[in-house]
Amino acid sequence: MSRIHFEGNDGFDEFLAQGGADSDSDVAEYLTSNLIDSGISILFGENPFGCSTLSVAGSDGGYLFGRNFDWNNCNALIVSASPENAYASVSTVNLDFVQAGGIDISKMPDGVQALVGMYAPLDGMNEKGLAVSVNMIQDSAAINQDTGKTGITTTTAVRLLLDRAADVDEAVKLLGDYDMHGSMGMMIHFAIADASGKSVVVEYINNEMHVTDTPVVTNFYLTEGEKYGIGTSQSHERYEILTDLISQNKQMSKEDVRDALDRVSKDNFDDYASTEWSIVMDQENKELTYYHREDYTKGYSIQIEQ
Repeated sequence: MSRIHFEGNDGFDEFLAQGGADSDSDVAEYLTSNLIDSGISILFGENPFGCSTLSVAGSDGGYLFGRNFDWNNCNALIVSASPENAYASVSTVNLDFVQAGGIDISKMPDGVQALVGMYAPLDGMNEKGLAVSVNMIQDSAAINQDTGKTGITTTTAVRLLLDRAADVDEAVKLLGDYDMHGSMGMMIHFAIADASGKSVVVEYINNEMHVTDTPVVTNFYLTEGEKYGIGTSQSHERYEILTDLISQNKQMSKEDVRDALDRVSKDNFDDYASTEWSIVMDQENKELTYYHREDYTKGYSIQIEQ
């Protein structure tokens, strides 16, 4: 796990203005053609993942958002960002998802890593306390909206929300303004929570966006109807554990949220994957505390630089 800082113009406004992207390859092509001066070809690859999130009132005031990213061992990059004309944020990238000319992106210069990382976040929080997480759903369906709106992919949607949304309502409105195309050809949903304590999951069923209030999101559909409950059996188990914890504890400390994430981390299950990172996001104080590969004895705290 490493950390990098981005400051300046990341070209994201121009990316949206030129039509956004309908696929990961479109995002990579935009980065290669318009932003990377070295002539290196950027490639986005396929990496499925599982996750757990919870939103809860903090015992010291404000709200907390917890997030586990479950996958096999990977290189994680924390991107602390102060982009022009956008909210400051901290987000996390799985560098195994990105290559530069067939080379691990972590071997590239810092400037390249920081810029590409701006287009590939899987979770994060901005200076307004808006927290976002991408969670996978195991389903053969795909998300490819085609209504004539500007296209965005899973990861560029996370960047859009971190840059421009101050709360859940603004985040939902923004997502509705674009055509979504699932990154990596996967079915995903977004867990979104704000500093007021409002928390939702945004899902796409038959290419229509649905929003459901929920403090817990794992890896199955939560929208009532034909798809409800589809996902892995383990994700149901993790959901029940977190839901029970929240029902028993209306407020939690940051340590309580850390321990909840530990309860549903991958070492508790007979699973090939590990929990590569866990984050406790303090939405009141705009601070994220990271735990790496299920070592919950050592946290790394990062303040959002406004």
